[in-house]
Amino acid sequence: MKFENTGIEKMKADLNRIDEVMHEHGLIRAGQWDYERVTYDRKFEMKEGTFYLRVQGYAIEGDVDTFKATIQLMTPLLGKHYYPHGVEYGEGEVFPTSLVNQCKKILDDVSAEVSKFAI
Repeated sequence: MKFENTGIEKMKADLNRIDEVMHEHGLIRAGQWDYERVTYDRKFEMKEGTFYLRVQGYAIEGDVDTFKATIQLMTPLLGKHYYPHGVEYGEGEVFPTSLVNQCKKILDDVSAEVSKFAI
């Protein structure tokens, strides 16, 4: 599921500042990066299954490995995990309404905070 028109997909900002805001909202980058891309995930374990809120981005300037990069954020996603295949984001997936609302709130909060220092 894509969260369209959150405003996040239009934001560009410093990697370190984005890391801080994402971490405050439970979105963890951990080892999910390479020299030009980042992925922040928040895991939700519910009776309906395991879900991930994901925000990705890519470096438009600098390198992620040096922690000196400007990141262009992308459209946030919500996916359901299926063992052993991985996370599915398809339109055929069913997501609990309470989870969708919780994710929208998180994304609204992230968007508000990142907009304070976005380029």
